[in-house]
Amino acid sequence: MTSSSTSQVFSALAPYGWDEAWADAFAPYEPEGLLPGRVVRVDRGQCDVVTADGLLRADTAFVTPNDPMRVLCTGDWAVVEPAGNPQYVRTYLPRRTAFVRSTSSKRSEGQILAANVDHAIVAVSLAVELDLGRIERFLALAWESGAQPLVVLTKADLVPDAVTLAHLVQDVETTAPGVPVLTVSALDGEGLDVLVAVVAGGTSVLLGQSGAGKSTLANALIGEDMMAVQATRDADGKGRHTTTTRNLLALPGGGVLIDTPGLRGVGLWDAEVGVGQVFSEIEELGRQCRFHDCAHESEPGCAVLAAIDSGELPERRLESYRKLIRENQRIVAKTDARLRSEIRKEWKKRGAQGKAAMEAKRGRWA
Repeated sequence: MTSSSTSQVFSALAPYGWDEAWADAFAPYEPEGLLPGRVVRVDRGQCDVVTADGLLRADTAFVTPNDPMRVLCTGDWAVVEPAGNPQYVRTYLPRRTAFVRSTSSKRSEGQILAANVDHAIVAVSLAVELDLGRIERFLALAWESGAQPLVVLTKADLVPDAVTLAHLVQDVETTAPGVPVLTVSALDGEGLDVLVAVVAGGTSVLLGQSGAGKSTLANALIGEDMMAVQATRDADGKGRHTTTTRNLLALPGGGVLIDTPGLRGVGLWDAEVGVGQVFSEIEELGRQCRFHDCAHESEPGCAVLAAIDSGELPERRLESYRKLIRENQRIVAKTDARLRSEIRKEWKKRGAQGKAAMEAKRGRWA
């Protein structure tokens, strides 16, 4: 690109997170006349990409590998062909971060929800009883992604008693060590100024169950009703799915927001580091145990069990920690088994090719 076109790219894409580092990563594709752009939506083998030439509709056929971890997703920086009908995404730039969960299938595969995210906003509704275990699960995936988590307790206007609200916040803070916890009400604007300041510093992904108030929160940040909002069911406080795809939007106050559909299943995907971060106090206590491989079950000199007995550590936290550790180990074991199976298949294939080659040589020698 010429200096003028480079300036045009920065001017057009800076609101979407383009910077010098992304420009350096794209540099090898410049001589081919390809275009950089950020993926704002992916669906049915095509995607919407914002470029310096405007919003393009491009085909993803070239970036649809068998590995679901390498498919194009919202938040990717794409390398797009400059012309054609249809236009194609040639590839995408290496990801800085990736938010991944396991699929609900039995195929032991990961599913990428969003890429190149700086802040993972976990939206939790105060209209229903807090599910601390689910919050821990979301946070494990968020930490594992490389993004900075933030818990936003939505619909704070439904808890008018300040003491009750303070107790709820404290419960979540205990569940989320090292993670900021913010109460927000999109109805009266409480806490929105703080949230706007946070999301202005990069790309944020909005996560949570249906009914958590994600779409309402997105509308408040955007300043207009770009996301459909449906009323929460009175019976159980749960909402209907209002967002069906992951959409990326530049915010008027700076920063980029990726809104996601409500997630019913939040399966871990090789999230050992993330789990350790969520339960950092248990990991720290574990380093004080008498035995380095202590399972915190009944071993003598277990600092974790001692903390349970003294009331320093809630038993619920330890039970949740064990559950997520076991789940993550199962996922990793399944993944390794799948990889071993693929390797065995490759060995058999190469063995058959080698055998055929030897037989062909013998035929020529005969």
